[in-house]
Amino acid sequence: MSSTTAERLLEAGLDELRAVGAETLTIRTVAQRAGLSPATAYTYLASKNRLYAELFWRFLLEDADVRPDGVDPVARVQWVTRRLGERLAAAPELAAAVTPALLSHDPEVEELRLRIGAELVRRFEVAAGDAGAEAVEALTLAFSGALLQAGMGLMTYAEMADRLDVVVAVIMRGSR
Repeated sequence: MSSTTAERLLEAGLDELRAVGAETLTIRTVAQRAGLSPATAYTYLASKNRLYAELFWRFLLEDADVRPDGVDPVARVQWVTRRLGERLAAAPELAAAVTPALLSHDPEVEELRLRIGAELVRRFEVAAGDAGAEAVEALTLAFSGALLQAGMGLMTYAEMADRLDVVVAVIMRGSR
């Protein structure tokens, strides 16, 4: 999605999500907010899940070029998980919407799910340095599991960052 119409829809979608929440939002209300017909909106966004996944992808891209801070690989990976957790905590509507969207079997989400996963892997690879593929896979799985738990309300996104600090240290110690 790169056209001006798509950008209008995504901006309107984020505004609508913040205003009414994931359960109440419809593609029709997003279209109305964007000043477009529902038919036009459905051309770009076939489902709410696609909208939420697209918004999350763009959320990730906002800081994709930021290098992780830290004196060693453990600190850098902790910085990555903490930064993502804090950013999600600051965007509660998006955080609540994206978990079920990414877990859905919606074919409109499949490609974005893969891109999002690849971006998370890339961030862990950069932060972990030469820790190895197994450590990166463990970090990715741990982070995904933490996202799921936070999405289910078992912890907050701020708590997720704190709890992942310990998990990251354990995984990274095991990779040496």
